[in-house]
Amino acid sequence: MKTALFLRSWMFLHHSDSSQASTLRLIAVSCFCRMLSSRAASMNGNGPTKLVDPLEDPVPGVGTYEDFNTIDWVREKSKDRDRHREITNKSRQSTVNLLHSVSDAFSGWLLMLLVGLLSGALAGGIDIAAHWMTAMKEGVCVVHFWYNHEHCCWASNETTFQERHHCPQWQSWAELITGTSEVGAFAYIVNFLMYIFWALLFSFLAVALVRAFAPYACGSGIPEIKTILSGFIIRGYLGKWTLMIKIITLVLAVSSGLSLGKEGPLVHVACCCANILCHLFTKYRKNEAKRREVLSAAAAVGVSVAFGAPIGGVLFSLEEVSYYFPLKTLWRSFFAALVAAFTLRSINPFGNSQLVLFYVEFHAPWHLVELAPFILLGIFGGLWGALFIKANIAWCRRRKTTRLGHYPVMEVLVVTALTALIAYPNIYTRMSGAELISELFNDCSRLDSSQLCGYQQPANNTDTGVGNTLPDRPAGPGLYTALWQLALALVFKMMITVITFGMKVPSGLFIPSMAVGAITGRLLGVGMEQLAYYNHDSIIFKGWCSQGADCITPGLYAMVGAAACLGGVTRMTVSLVVIMFELTGGLEYIVPLMAATMTSKWVADAFGREGIYEAHIRLNGYPFLEPKEEFEHSSLAVDVMRPRRSDPALAVLTQEGMTVGEVEALVESTHYSGFPVVVSQQSQRLVGFVLRRDLLISIDNGRKRQEGVVSSSQVVFTEHTPSQAPDAPPPLRLRGIMDLSPFTVTDHTPMDITVDIFRKLGLRQCLVTHNGRLLGIITKKDILKHMAQITNRDPDSILFN
Repeated sequence: MKTALFLRSWMFLHHSDSSQASTLRLIAVSCFCRMLSSRAASMNGNGPTKLVDPLEDPVPGVGTYEDFNTIDWVREKSKDRDRHREITNKSRQSTVNLLHSVSDAFSGWLLMLLVGLLSGALAGGIDIAAHWMTAMKEGVCVVHFWYNHEHCCWASNETTFQERHHCPQWQSWAELITGTSEVGAFAYIVNFLMYIFWALLFSFLAVALVRAFAPYACGSGIPEIKTILSGFIIRGYLGKWTLMIKIITLVLAVSSGLSLGKEGPLVHVACCCANILCHLFTKYRKNEAKRREVLSAAAAVGVSVAFGAPIGGVLFSLEEVSYYFPLKTLWRSFFAALVAAFTLRSINPFGNSQLVLFYVEFHAPWHLVELAPFILLGIFGGLWGALFIKANIAWCRRRKTTRLGHYPVMEVLVVTALTALIAYPNIYTRMSGAELISELFNDCSRLDSSQLCGYQQPANNTDTGVGNTLPDRPAGPGLYTALWQLALALVFKMMITVITFGMKVPSGLFIPSMAVGAITGRLLGVGMEQLAYYNHDSIIFKGWCSQGADCITPGLYAMVGAAACLGGVTRMTVSLVVIMFELTGGLEYIVPLMAATMTSKWVADAFGREGIYEAHIRLNGYPFLEPKEEFEHSSLAVDVMRPRRSDPALAVLTQEGMTVGEVEALVESTHYSGFPVVVSQQSQRLVGFVLRRDLLISIDNGRKRQEGVVSSSQVVFTEHTPSQAPDAPPPLRLRGIMDLSPFTVTDHTPMDITVDIFRKLGLRQCLVTHNGRLLGIITKKDILKHMAQITNRDPDSILFN
């Protein structure tokens, strides 16, 4: 509005030639610049600020929630039931109402269709842009500058299979600057400097945009998505500004070469799309519980477009992210993931007509003996996952508690420079994470120009044509060099990922974790292959791996290692196995994947049951009750409830006898989100529960709309009219906003049962009674504090109700 007024005023002043008009033009420009600077300053504050979005800030009213509060699941589901019952009853009255009922029932499927289409289109654009900008760090396609390295050489008629990464159409920066194709120290230095320049430029733009316009666009987004799906309100986290900045900065961050991936942030992108599209439908715009069903489906869509794994995406949402997942959400998640995968396949961002990210085609089946190294990879994955979580959380806590967190731009630039300096000399760290994993999954059963397939040629094999198999596999000098580079890449990836995840740029963890596991698996696979070649007559290999048989597949070990490390970090099991076989197309290798993934989880759980996302939720202090965590303490509800014996009495409302002024004074003197209603202060018999926000809005509406409602008016929560003096002001009836059936437990209810009630019903609070008499209240914050105390954690880390 202000911008429009400014433009109109400027057009009026622009056509005036007076000196006063010139002065006014200068004043207008100054005011406009001040408006922009104040807007930017509001987004650069210390707290998680955002641009004001009318879609994210609804007009206050009964039933809306404030920021950083938990929704009332029971109330939201009751509202939706009443709305559906009303529509059903009206549908029997006329054809128009019947059509409205049909459209209301179909709106959910239409919304899923839109979410799938939009998410798939955005994911395809992100993939194409990220591949192009990643290749830009090393050179440019002189024929079609919008082609990346791979597509540029694919379009060339002079490209051969052995030299498929070299073509005249693609020129490095040294070739463009010097005009020659000579390879020397000067060309290497020029390419090295240009690589660092582009990496620093991309990372600087990413962190600057996040810091200036959308602080919520940083990180993976999955910890916050899990918290939001549990019923927490974080306004602006799924808004359109966050979506726009997340898309742009995700491409920049991935292209900078930092040790991060785009798969986790794509879940955030899909949920942003779903949240924005929800405002097109009244059913989802006005009901927070219904909106979270859509967000659960959107999380499945995010994994579907990230990996090309629609079934794994649905299982990921069910196992890892969702808090409430009814059966109809399962069907709609499947439909939305299908639409998103079809959209991504139509765009064909990888240029190979394959939906999966890492397509493999191994030619040798696995043997039962190989289960031992597969389980060994699972042990490594569990140890790496536990070590990574502890190291990353320690680093992020240091970032929060020291001055390091005050300089996010400098931190990103320093980490980017360090990554580029160390990564460029090593071919396996210079390439992108997805390209590295694809190289490690590669099958060497056929001639390949990859350095990982640098085996010695057999003496009697003079034919080097493409397609001839290599039955004898003694390691050659090229393979030894590749193994040393892989070992250095493994150490580098393990260290740099710890400090990269959690910076103020969009950063996913799937690809870096898989890269660590794939390198480890490839090293172990090559070792097993050489062991089988030189010891084929031993009892272990005799009978199934005789001389001349290509029986060990190092690429399979890389795939199993990738699954093991990702499982150790995230603690996923079923969904991870399905994602991996969808990701690679290796359906016959499910058993090795299952063995490694389960072993990884068992080993990692021995050092702590929290995955990386749960650890970051606890680090940020979000009120999240983990469904997988078991409560094994023998405490009772009376031990956790408030008020304690030393605390003042519980603030309550009586069903009769209180005036509007007394109610307002009680509300202003406390900060509680709701108040129990009792028969009287003496009996303390529970009648119901009233939310603070509904109470204030109802009193305000009563003053505006009812004649004579003043501070001395009596507040009544009953159906009958209390006796009062003839000249007394009319009472304010508030029975309509009172919950007549609040959830209650007795004072001797075990806390493990109480915790299960909170988890399964999504409660904000639960009242504690004894023989119908109110004793206290238990909130989700009280449970989280109690659980933190019994596990020797910091109870003050729980920040919000």
